[in-house]
Amino acid sequence: METARRKVIVITDGDKIAKKAVEQVARRVSGRCISLSAGNPTPLTGPEIVELIKAAKYDPVLVMLDDKGSSKKGKGEKALEYIAKHPDIEILGVVAVASNTDHTQGVVVDNSITKEGEVVTQAVDKHGNPKVFNGAVLEGDTVDILNELDIPVIIGTGDTGKMDGADSLKKKVPITTKAVEEILFRSGYKYGHY
Repeated sequence: METARRKVIVITDGDKIAKKAVEQVARRVSGRCISLSAGNPTPLTGPEIVELIKAAKYDPVLVMLDDKGSSKKGKGEKALEYIAKHPDIEILGVVAVASNTDHTQGVVVDNSITKEGEVVTQAVDKHGNPKVFNGAVLEGDTVDILNELDIPVIIGTGDTGKMDGADSLKKKVPITTKAVEEILFRSGYKYGHY
């Protein structure tokens, strides 16, 4: 009998603030967070993360991946590539986090959430402000690999848990939460474990 593929949302950030933020978002959407995937750069391999996803009690499973500012294919992107191609995993979407990394290709986003919480058609910068130049392309250290993968929804945001305080833990991480909810909504995934 075929087992159901696990439903995963990837956030391309993994520092200490992002970890606390994504853990809070997971609680808000009744999901699970792979806290061990946090790190700058990502401390685990793709196979290790897949095992943790499979062990999670229920979906959706939120995973953090980070290249620590590297413009090359770093640990986070390598793990993301493995997870996305794994037959037991279905990536519902990716929250693509902008950074100030130079020499990246960037990725065209479906939409972004600004630091004001608005859904816009262009990319945003690290602070969650809409980009004026090269509008649809979000630049970040862990997003180039997305161009090679079949990801159904890519939602851009500024720096997870930050964005000039607009996405802070005190405010219950509203921007990252909205990005995750947007992915859940667009995927048709019904969430809530009560």
